[in-house]
Amino acid sequence: MNTLLDRFGDIFSVIMSPLWNYPERMQKLSRFLIRCFTVMMVVGVLGWLSQRPVFTLKQIQVEPVAGQTLNHINKSLVKRQVIETVQGNFFSVRLEDVKRGFESMPWVRHANVRRVWPNGLVVNIEEQKPFATWGGDGSNTLVNTHGELFAGRVSELVDDKRLLDFSGPDDASKEVMSLYEKANNWFKPWNTEVVSLALTERYAWHVKLSNGMKVEFGRDEESSDRNLTEERVARLFKYWPQVQEKWANRVDAVDLRYANGFAVHLASASLKKSDVDGKKSELKQ
Repeated sequence: MNTLLDRFGDIFSVIMSPLWNYPERMQKLSRFLIRCFTVMMVVGVLGWLSQRPVFTLKQIQVEPVAGQTLNHINKSLVKRQVIETVQGNFFSVRLEDVKRGFESMPWVRHANVRRVWPNGLVVNIEEQKPFATWGGDGSNTLVNTHGELFAGRVSELVDDKRLLDFSGPDDASKEVMSLYEKANNWFKPWNTEVVSLALTERYAWHVKLSNGMKVEFGRDEESSDRNLTEERVARLFKYWPQVQEKWANRVDAVDLRYANGFAVHLASASLKKSDVDGKKSELKQ
């Protein structure tokens, strides 16, 4: 045993002997070891402090983003739900997880979360602004002002604002919003607005105006000319005085899916098919 220890001592002496002979190296090594020890001590102390009860999350403050009020979100209920599900304390809580938790709640579009010393969180919520129903008044899906779908019901609205009526494929809500904005702008000369818009699975679409008239549109993608629909609307306005002269206010629907003209449908139920076909041909260029 003594022989083994003697050998170990000899090897250690050989390795360390240069340091014994160079005081500067010894000083650098000492300073390095002291720094390592200090860092370990600081980390240990901070780790111990971070687990103290004073840093357990106890306060969650829910506020609307600037310029908004929270009309559909129960603050006290939201706070309880989050406190029950959030994991970690002031230091260890993952803000991104809290953010996702809030954004999964009904009527929350976006949430911004930040820490407040020593045991709180502040959450700024952007509430959904309903713009239209999606699939009818009985649907549990609404469209916000950005053209995004969210879970909500008309019965949850806090005012008497009349929502528009949109429908279409679930992945096309933003396209429906874009079509609405275009159509609403097109029919401003008539002092009327779009109140409903439906997009079919084949991406043909039709609108209903506030004056009760329905307008049918085709699918723009069927033509390489992206201005095709606008041209057909312009043609409608050009010949509309003639339509009014012939049938006054009896027109309740217009079909713009024709290449060289448009068709009108009259409110009278006594029209024969041949009469309608004749009116279609008269309006073609």
